[in-house]
Order: sequence, then C-alpha cells, then structure tokens
Amino acid sequence: MITDPIAMCELLVGLPDVNVLAVEDTTPLRVHIEVRDPSRSCPDCGSVGVVKERRRVELVDLPVFGRPVRLVWHKHRLTCPSLVCGRRSWTSQDTRIAAPRLVMTDRAGRWVTAQVGRDGRTVSEVARELACDWHTVNDTVLSYGAALLDADTHRVGTVTALGLDETLFCRVGRWRTQAWATSIVDVTAGTLLDMVPGRDSQGATGWLQARDPDWRAQVRYGVLDLSGPYRAVYNAALDHVIQVADPFHLIRLANDKLDECRRRVQNETLGHRGLADDPLYRVRKLLVMAESRLDDNGSKKMLGLLAAGDPRGEVKMAWHAKEEVRNIYQIDDPEVAAEFVARLGHDLQDESCPPEIRQLGRTIIRWHAQITAWHEARVSNGPTEAVNNLIKRVKRVAFGFRRFSSYRIRALLYAGRPNWDLLATVTPY
Repeated sequence: MITDPIAMCELLVGLPDVNVLAVEDTTPLRVHIEVRDPSRSCPDCGSVGVVKERRRVELVDLPVFGRPVRLVWHKHRLTCPSLVCGRRSWTSQDTRIAAPRLVMTDRAGRWVTAQVGRDGRTVSEVARELACDWHTVNDTVLSYGAALLDADTHRVGTVTALGLDETLFCRVGRWRTQAWATSIVDVTAGTLLDMVPGRDSQGATGWLQARDPDWRAQVRYGVLDLSGPYRAVYNAALDHVIQVADPFHLIRLANDKLDECRRRVQNETLGHRGLADDPLYRVRKLLVMAESRLDDNGSKKMLGLLAAGDPRGEVKMAWHAKEEVRNIYQIDDPEVAAEFVARLGHDLQDESCPPEIRQLGRTIIRWHAQITAWHEARVSNGPTEAVNNLIKRVKRVAFGFRRFSSYRIRALLYAGRPNWDLLATVTPY
C-alpha cells in the first residue's frame, strides 16, 4: 500500500518519471507535471545544457472520474553553454508523455485511434467526450493510424484471389463532379488491402506493380465486374491470373437490359412513361424476380400483364433471356458451361431479339472467358462488396471526406484488419 502523497498523485496520473506540481480544480481539470530527470545533453556537442525556461504545453488527456482533463506539461527549454557549439537552445522531449507536434497525450492518442478507427465512433463524439476540438482528435487518429498501418508489415499477406471494385469518394468542384476510388480486396479473407484514387486502370496497376514479384505470382484469380479498366489492370500487372466475372454483375446487367426494353416498349405503345395503371409498369417488379421465386399467382399475373402491355412480345423475350443468363450458374461442369455461354451469346444476337438483348449477347461473347471462369474458380466479388459496405459506413459516420489520404486511412483502419496489438508500440508521425 502506498501512503506517500506525492507517490499517490504520480500513481493516479499514471505517467513514468514525472513530478506532479499542482492540480487546478477547474473544468477541465488541469494537472501540472514536469519530467523528473530530463535529458540535458546537447544534441550537437553533448554538453550538459542549462535550463533556460519552463515552457507550459497543455495537452488533452483521458477523462478522470467523469471529468475532462488537461495535462499541463512544464517542458524544460535548455541552452548549450559551449561557446563553439552552434545550437542555441532546444526543448526536452519525452514521447512517453506526448508525441511531437500533437496536442494530445500519448495514451489519449492511442485511445482515440482505437475508438474512431477500430470501433467506428465519430470524431465529434470522441471530441465531445474529451471536451476538445474536432481537429485535435482527427489529426491524432490520422497520425497514429498511418503509423499503425505502416508498422503492420504482415497485414497484406498471401493472396490467392484478388477483387477490384469502385466506391464514390466525394463530389468536387462547382459542378459536383464525382471522384471515385478503387478498393483492392483479398476476396478469400474479405480484407481491404488498400485504396487508390480513381476507377481507371492507372492507380490499381501501379499499386500491383509495386508489390513483390513473389507476392504477385501467388495470386491465382482476379475478380472484377464487367469493367474494361479493371480488365486492363489484370492484363498489365497480373497477366498470369484467371480473370473471373462476378455473377451478380452479369445478372444485374441482364435485369437492366430487361428494364430498358420494358421502358422502351412502354413509350412506343402508350406514348408516355409508366403510370400506376399501365400493365408494363405494374409488372416491373415481377419481371426482375427469378422465375423460381414466383408462385402460381405471380406467374399468372406476370403473363397476363405482359399479354396486355407487350403486343410484339419483346419484353417477354427479354425476360426469357434474363432467365437464361441466370441458368449459366446452375451448370456445374466448366466445359458444358463454356459451350452454353457461347451458344447463348450468339442466340441473343439474333435479329428477332430486341436491340437491348442483342447488346447483352455481344457483351456475353466479349466476356466469355471471364464468365465461364467462375465455374472453375467459384469466387465472386461478394466479399469486395461487403468491404465496400464497411467503407461506406465510415464515410457516412464522417459525413463525407474531402482529402483522399484521410479517407484511405480511416477505411483501412476499419476494414483493413490491422493488428491492433501494434498500436501500443508505434511511433506517430
């Protein structure tokens, strides 16, 4: 049991080798400290420095007993007594108390980084709890977060299946132009590896080419939506991988073409966009449902509305085409699937098909190899979409970002699965 008042104060403060000088009973509570034995050696010549002044630096600290706290550090400013030394003065530092250029104690900095980066709390909520400025918390999170991500050298491990997808970063300029970012994801582990600006091939290609050749050689599958730039990424940086088109995006494309056909026929037959009582407007949701999910009443209703609003049978033909696209993923044999996809792509380009379906057929032929590769790889961009959902949550919590560097660090802290045990050891920038 400790009975010395000075030792008890130091224990409550919880900092190494400091003297508690005073406590101000204010709001926030102010605890004055100084380092007990500061280093007095001149950084240039090694001479013992002379204390010139004790400059007060106020740091945001963790709350105590439900009260916000400020740690007032009386830092020793020293001068070199040597006449030949060029250094005039310097300030003693102790990174155990606070990192340079940050106005928050080290323990508070690590705590807010875990609260915001790992647990997904808002910066303003944490700032209110500490009774400090928003920028104080945000700058600290970015500083400690960047150091953690750099220190975790094993975070990007062996990857066998890589996924690429885009997320909307922000809208910039007078015309609110969309700025995009590309997520690079380990599909097998469902982990965000990194983010690069833009959704063209340049950023992701540069990131992959900067990886170790042995790491790139272990990647077997490259998953993507039906995106030309992302296909160019794999062709340029990972030309040995098997490219796999995501099934969800192909089926969604088929549904989009069906909906385009329905809206065109609606305008051609009735001369206006769909109204509540129009047959093709009433059938729109039934059309995009899988046939296996329709009961007898739903099937009868759909066929009746198509008979009433689709005089040339174009929408019905587009619906059958959409169902055939879905049947691609009911086939287990890769060779049978490759033959089925090739035949389907050519059949959908027949002159009897609506123009939207002929365009779908051309897309299927152009992406034939990537579509049929799914039957061998059995990987999809589902984990990538899940990671994007986490990224969007970070964006919603922050009410958007203006700097890509902040966006990237916050997303990697939340969705990149860093080793949070390293947070106690990193040195912030």
